[in-house]
Amino acid sequence: MRWMILAGIFAIAASAQNPSPNKPPTFYKDVLPILQNHCQECHRPGEIAPMPLLSYEQTRPWAKAIKANTLEGKMPPWPADPHFGKFANDRSLTRAELDTLAAWADSGAAEGRKSDAPPPRTWVDGWNIPKPDVVLKMPEAFHIPAKGTIEYQYVIVPSGFTEDKWIQAIEVRPSNRAVVHHAVVFLREPGSRWLAGAQTGVAFAPAVSSPQERLINTGGGGSDILTTYTPGMVPDVWQPGQARLVKAGTDLVFQIHYTANGTAGTDQTSIGLVFAKEPPAEKIVSMSAANRGFKIPAGDGNYSAEATFTVRTPMTLVNLFPHMHLRGKAFQYDVIYPDGHTETILKVDKWSLNWQLSYTLAEPLALPVGTRIKATAWWDNSANNPANPDPTVDVSWGEQSWEEMLVGFMNVAVDPKTQMRSFQR
Repeated sequence: MRWMILAGIFAIAASAQNPSPNKPPTFYKDVLPILQNHCQECHRPGEIAPMPLLSYEQTRPWAKAIKANTLEGKMPPWPADPHFGKFANDRSLTRAELDTLAAWADSGAAEGRKSDAPPPRTWVDGWNIPKPDVVLKMPEAFHIPAKGTIEYQYVIVPSGFTEDKWIQAIEVRPSNRAVVHHAVVFLREPGSRWLAGAQTGVAFAPAVSSPQERLINTGGGGSDILTTYTPGMVPDVWQPGQARLVKAGTDLVFQIHYTANGTAGTDQTSIGLVFAKEPPAEKIVSMSAANRGFKIPAGDGNYSAEATFTVRTPMTLVNLFPHMHLRGKAFQYDVIYPDGHTETILKVDKWSLNWQLSYTLAEPLALPVGTRIKATAWWDNSANNPANPDPTVDVSWGEQSWEEMLVGFMNVAVDPKTQMRSFQR
């Protein structure tokens, strides 16, 4: 008798998640919950997607396209190989969800009963994080020409903080996403000589006297990274008990890579910050494994290079953010423990410059001192890569998208008293 009751419970649960094979799925009952959980973050007014998917009227014309793009794995964007690592911000759809969207499109994309709809998902207007406690904005808009190469622009924005602040959530919002290739926000703490004497609030490209000086600026002059923006990036929202520290008197330095797209325009990027309610048990800081010495041969369709980071103070790995440019093909993170044991924790099989995502570990990973993080990148510098600007040239490290990078960014959690210098000891 007991097994019969359990079987009945399981059958009811399954029927609640999957439409009956004899009843075609409907928008309100079956499709809308999927859109709320996986799509509306981007597919709503003011966000990066080209069309909203909040209502039946908005979604119905795209039914076939939704089926095609989800079955091909193009949407929602999540290129991580499912065989390596588990991630709290995994956007991918389950097999049941894919089947539901396909069946809905194939059966005529019925509306169904509005009474079956789940409650609307609520959003803070203009943000994907809770309402910011403070918004810091470029004081002046930057003008982007229709054509030409644009050097990285730097904008120094004083925080105005008169006391140390712990930050729980962070979101960068360009006013013109079409021209912002990426943005990095650095924390220039009091006493730093980086970009000393530069005017605040005005976008500028620093004058440099050597490639080394340019590299120092690209890396933030030794400053910690507050956050990074790329197309499709999920904002930083740290777990309770975790936060980033912004010291009193710190300047935020916006480093923005603008890309001309054929139409002149302007951008005035802003950043929203949500304060932690109390001092955290763990401080979040950014680390990276970078290789600036590679040279990708012309025509090579599968060239690879590596970079490593060695753990020198106890830390816990929280999330990963791989970075390459147009020739990027795949990226992998491996953890090499002091005893020699190796574990692959992330592999991105289909890299895309247009969807540079961060990957938050479902279970943070403790890293003992002596552990090494290996970041491996693969590039396609052949004519078979439709994004390749020129397969006839060798390619080395550079800031622009037609050059290349190999950076395995990482956010780690450490004791709040840990100083940055302990990472380089």
